[in-house]
Amino acid sequence: MKAERKKNLYILAIWTWTWVATLALASFGPKYIWDEHSVLTTLAVSVNFVHGILMIIANRRMFNNFDELERKIHLESLALTLGLAVVVGLTYSLLDATNLIAYNAEISNLVIFIGLTYLVLVTVNTKRYA
Repeated sequence: MKAERKKNLYILAIWTWTWVATLALASFGPKYIWDEHSVLTTLAVSVNFVHGILMIIANRRMFNNFDELERKIHLESLALTLGLAVVVGLTYSLLDATNLIAYNAEISNLVIFIGLTYLVLVTVNTKRYA
């Protein structure tokens, strides 16, 4: 069981880092590497998308290897994170659309919010059920 978990975690780490690398390539490649070449940009975005799907599959495989308590902790954390992401994300977008904030709402801010929310909730739920 421990070897299987370690293997799944390693695979998830590999797919996560390759997804991050392909995201960086798709983001910065058009400007700094291939001078806005649309075919190369489309290829880079497509490769990033495929790596993202493979990362999700690896994450699911790892979750399926969790015991009942770990699943409960992560399910509650994911449910709250999803709800908060929708409410906060739409509110953030509305603030931008109605010009109640002086800057443009950027998706990166929402991604950071989601990551931090999930991290905090997993920590809180782990302590709660320990």
